[in-house]
Amino acid sequence: MVAFGGPAKSEEIRPFLANVLHGVPIPPERLEEVARHYEALGGRSPITELTFQQAKSLAVLLEREGPALPVYVGMRYWHPFVAEVVAQMGRDGVRRAVGLIMAPHDSGAASWGKSVAAVTTALGIAGPEALHVDFAQPCYDHPDFIAAMAERVHAQLQAIPHAHRHGTPLIFTAHSIPTAIAASSPYVQQLEASCRLVAETLGHPGWSLAYQSRSGNPREAWLEPDIRDVLRTLHAQEHRLVVVAPIGFVCDNVEIRYDLGVEAKALADTLGIEFRQAGTVNDHPLYIRALADLVRRRAAQG
Repeated sequence: MVAFGGPAKSEEIRPFLANVLHGVPIPPERLEEVARHYEALGGRSPITELTFQQAKSLAVLLEREGPALPVYVGMRYWHPFVAEVVAQMGRDGVRRAVGLIMAPHDSGAASWGKSVAAVTTALGIAGPEALHVDFAQPCYDHPDFIAAMAERVHAQLQAIPHAHRHGTPLIFTAHSIPTAIAASSPYVQQLEASCRLVAETLGHPGWSLAYQSRSGNPREAWLEPDIRDVLRTLHAQEHRLVVVAPIGFVCDNVEIRYDLGVEAKALADTLGIEFRQAGTVNDHPLYIRALADLVRRRAAQG
């Protein structure tokens, strides 16, 4: 399982961000701004702990229903690094593995491609005796992933009085990426398919897709609309309630807890909009079942 990674304590924040931004021309003030987001959340990201919970749940399911396989976790930008885990797998005698990119949509050269590259680089370091990795497909349209996400959204919709529920805007969000990268990947198409399938499962026609957590060169075009612009538009249309579903993420992280839970919510509060945020799938049993199915399919192809 390959995920982004994150700091576990305050003193790890800046070294972690230095890894993330290595070779990227980001102004120092932007780095400090992001560091403050982590500090506002107690100096840590939940992503590593949650990914290991997902791994444990997956291992238990595979042990119970087969095939019984060990599950390893490697992070791109912090411990345990992908290279460390690949080396450990070699010491454990692993010769073939299924690679699970912990993202539901293929963003090409953005996050998905960087995860594949991290594994490829680690295999190169390991040399000719390295294990072989077959990557599983993204789960964007897997029925169990869709059902898990629909349950997360349903929990928020059910809390809304019936008279207002059907007309409440449902905004799905995903991490923005440069439009040039998006144009050469299936990212947007896969996102739109996920959103449509979840909305159809819920019978909720009033949905849209927005993007969040944009970074990088402000003169470079990135996917839009931004979630904050969508909130302003909804305010102008006199909506006073919204459900936001981060469908582009499979577990909580700083983009979820700060960019949505703090920044976007603060804007909604200012605009007089009740901001209801659906959970990510995290270790929802249906999502874990989707991962197990992806593993079985890829192993069978091998």
